[in-house]
Amino acid sequence: MKIITKIIILIGLITIVNSCKAQILPLNTALDNIPNNAQVKDLNNELNPFIGTYKANFEGNEITLFITKEENKLEKRVNKQFYRDALVIKYIIKNVNGLVLQDTQNSSLNQLYSLGTRPYENLVILYYYGTNCGVGWGKVTLKKLNSTQLSWTYNPNSTSVRDDCPANADKTVYLPETDNLIFTKQ
Repeated sequence: MKIITKIIILIGLITIVNSCKAQILPLNTALDNIPNNAQVKDLNNELNPFIGTYKANFEGNEITLFITKEENKLEKRVNKQFYRDALVIKYIIKNVNGLVLQDTQNSSLNQLYSLGTRPYENLVILYYYGTNCGVGWGKVTLKKLNSTQLSWTYNPNSTSVRDDCPANADKTVYLPETDNLIFTKQ
């Protein structure tokens, strides 16, 4: 009798442990299909070709993108949280005189992160939270043109300022608002 009880307890514990393991899903799984605490993984290495440092010039400013891959980035939604492999872009923007207008290298603010890919188009879709007070939030798309070049498209969804925004906050969007700007790998 004691052996049967121990076996039942052991089976119960194994079931509980197995059910606690996070479910692993492919990178482009729709948000509605991602259960709580799942892992959305870059199983096909779709993000890797975009990793690197890239530069472009736009309207007299030099833009340097630092693109890295972050594994298991925590995503919190209203009714669930999950982990996602994502590209994270930090950047430096300098004017024609070399003065730094914006530098996000040592900050978690103003960065961009990927939401998904379109591998058949060599495209990654990123979300930008916007600059101070959310100004300029929206979608950025990067298209891999070849081994050394990316095409950048960014059109902000909103340039409006939140009501709670401090009057002295810099509300300038320094990222290039344009289509098909070519960045070259350094």
